[in-house]
Amino acid sequence: MIHKRLRPFNTKETYPEQKLDNDLSQGVVARGTMVFLRGQVSQDLDTRACLHVGDAGKQTEKTMQNIKMLLEEAGSCMEHICRIVVYLTDIRYREAVYQEMGKWMKGVHPCSTGLVVPALARPEWVVEIEVTAVIPDAA
Repeated sequence: MIHKRLRPFNTKETYPEQKLDNDLSQGVVARGTMVFLRGQVSQDLDTRACLHVGDAGKQTEKTMQNIKMLLEEAGSCMEHICRIVVYLTDIRYREAVYQEMGKWMKGVHPCSTGLVVPALARPEWVVEIEVTAVIPDAA
């Protein structure tokens, strides 16, 4: 297989209230050189529990922990992030989200886009972060 799927899942288990049946994954490693992560939220990836409801800063911290873990599972790391897209449900969360995100991105300098959207997949999520990274050549 050309692409490696990170933590595949079906939406039946993740979003039972939405009556969906889609096969997705938390990330895809493309040809062993690039990592595309699904938008990450404040969710325990093993139990699917939503965490830190109502706290944009804490939600961002958990989101960044998930991103770090998934990148490491793919053979990459935070320093190899090229692009980051941040989705907020309220512009008032921007400062808390970007302050926490900045702690994880010191010295990385990725291309970044920020969007304010009316809602995310679950109403308790206020921030979602999507990442594209590279896997460095093994030297």
